[in-house]
Amino acid sequence: MPDTLSVRIGQEKDVNTLVKHNIALAMETEQKRLSPPIVTQGVRMLLKNPKYGFYTVAEIDGKVVGSCMVTYEWSDWRCSLFWWIQSVYVKPEFRRRGIFTKLYEFLKEKVSNDKNVCGFRLYVEKSNHTGQNTYSGVGMKEAPYKLYEESFED
Repeated sequence: MPDTLSVRIGQEKDVNTLVKHNIALAMETEQKRLSPPIVTQGVRMLLKNPKYGFYTVAEIDGKVVGSCMVTYEWSDWRCSLFWWIQSVYVKPEFRRRGIFTKLYEFLKEKVSNDKNVCGFRLYVEKSNHTGQNTYSGVGMKEAPYKLYEESFED
């Protein structure tokens, strides 16, 4: 891994890359075709409203090679927030090279002194064994929950 790997908070200049990552992720994991204008609007909305969350990006030589989004869930049981890690994407040619690990370490450092954050959560497709192994590899554990949803778009 080159010494030039860095992680930072996503910015407006990253919109096009984040949109491409989200579209590729949806197709790769769910065979779902997303609307670029809607995804662009969604990425921009989050960047302009940090109360909802933020993006992190991993760069090598100034080029974004990976990203993830964090959103917030209030836990009344813990009187603090869970950070939901979502939209995790690493460009195929950079996978298995520690990019997600660096993104995750960046998030852990960011919350290390924040008493308002009680933990991280994420969901992963049942068939995404590579992702599951990656998340286990950074110390995350499978939770005893099943995820249910009702989508108003499908």
